[in-house]
Amino acid sequence: MFELCCLGGVPYASLVATILCFSGVALFCGCGHVALTGTVTMVENHFSRITSDHAALTDVVQILQYIIYGIACFFFLYGIILLAEGFYTTSAVKEMHSEFKTTVCGRCISAMFVFLTHVLGLGWLGIFGFSAVPVFLFYNMWTTCGALKSPIANLTSVDNICVDVRQYGIIPWNATPGKACGSTLSDICNTSEFYLSYHLYIVACAGAGATVIALVHYLMILAANWAYLKGLCQQTHAYQDIKTRDDQELQDVQSRSKEGLNSSYS
Repeated sequence: MFELCCLGGVPYASLVATILCFSGVALFCGCGHVALTGTVTMVENHFSRITSDHAALTDVVQILQYIIYGIACFFFLYGIILLAEGFYTTSAVKEMHSEFKTTVCGRCISAMFVFLTHVLGLGWLGIFGFSAVPVFLFYNMWTTCGALKSPIANLTSVDNICVDVRQYGIIPWNATPGKACGSTLSDICNTSEFYLSYHLYIVACAGAGATVIALVHYLMILAANWAYLKGLCQQTHAYQDIKTRDDQELQDVQSRSKEGLNSSYS
């Protein structure tokens, strides 16, 4: 019944990894793109009113957004390819005792996917660490905004509580105003750009982490599939050797029986 419903050949492990990979990449790319746009808007409106001061930041953000487009397209295709490879390998394992034959090319492609997924996993591990940087920066600003409303702020002048984004290298040191203090900082903390960008960076970082987990899952699946294909190939060769010997022995017996019949007639 299970086989008749066409569910027996579904690679559930690859399917789960594909869903997790698509979800992680979508969260990282979508949230990261919007968060970068909000960051540029916040810097332009509150920390750098001269266009030339934040021109480099705008260019970098545009490059990162183009990279995000490329990542989204590439992993959409790569996830489908890995899922198809999972279907192929699952069919090969399920038909181990039938006439299904694996080729050297198929095993080489599986090994190539293992290597490529390993490299991509290391790359996404770096992306995950990189995506934690804006979370840390916005967390510091979030903490400073909280200090404006805490009782500690009453002990000192509110104007002495500041956030200077120039120290993070986002804009040059000669940018004006470059920092926000007191009531100005409080107004920035209440803007939608700051609140939304901070939480979107958190979600994007979580999406990068989910993608790393998905690629590790893929790596384990691909390594297991490659081992299955290698073992299947060895079993196929052994079966073919045994079948060849049996056919040869059968031919020898038939030849001897024919010779015996011919000799008896003569």
